[in-house]
Amino acid sequence: MKIALFSDIHANLPALEACLASIDDHKVDAIYCLGDLVGYNVWPNEVVDMIRRRGIPVIAGNYDEGIGAMSDECGCAYKTDGEKDNGKISISYTNHLVGPEQRAYLRSLPSHIRVEYRFDGHPMDLLLVHGSPRRINEYLFEDREEKSLLRIMQDARADILCCGHTHKPWHRILPEETSSGMRYRHAINIGSVGKPKDGDPRGCYAILTIGALNPTASPENLGVEFVRFEYDVEKAARAVEESPLPDAFAEMLRKGV
Repeated sequence: MKIALFSDIHANLPALEACLASIDDHKVDAIYCLGDLVGYNVWPNEVVDMIRRRGIPVIAGNYDEGIGAMSDECGCAYKTDGEKDNGKISISYTNHLVGPEQRAYLRSLPSHIRVEYRFDGHPMDLLLVHGSPRRINEYLFEDREEKSLLRIMQDARADILCCGHTHKPWHRILPEETSSGMRYRHAINIGSVGKPKDGDPRGCYAILTIGALNPTASPENLGVEFVRFEYDVEKAARAVEESPLPDAFAEMLRKGV
């Protein structure tokens, strides 16, 4: 089975259109979205409507949660006063743009999706979250201490944990000694469709390939591919510059930061 996972569109309609076209080209069996449909650009309603038309299962991101509640907080970890000021403009403008139907949809999104597989009668859990299993806005970076990451996954009963929120893709394989021998857990950040922060302005999503063999038995039993796709970055950047949003958001799109 091939599963496409994408996240953090942030109202970037050109990026979402290109992402879905790329996913269609890969002929996957299932698609999931890990949240943050809105914020930082001018197409929150169009992004929500496109995902709803496609019937794609979605979990709430921290920005979706804030806008769904019509809050002036998005749960983002801004580091400087300038970032905080720009963030206030973004959430205020997004609240202004979002329609009542789209807001109701955002408010209804679940906090996580769990998919259970069985291999020779043994369960294997795929857990999809936005930030972490513990908090919607917790950042799980690639350099997370192994014991900490493993404990988070154990507590959440996650054999494969997929998340977004950091906008930086990575895949870690965590070995674990058990009474029956060695097993392996997989932690995967799927990157960002519409607001990459890893220095590459192209959008990113992940494809997981699950075959007949249990991914916990051997690292080779799970295929993880990060797909980078081109989209009209200039169109998205100019839309920001022609709106009340800070021009800094446009430069972030151009630079992938």
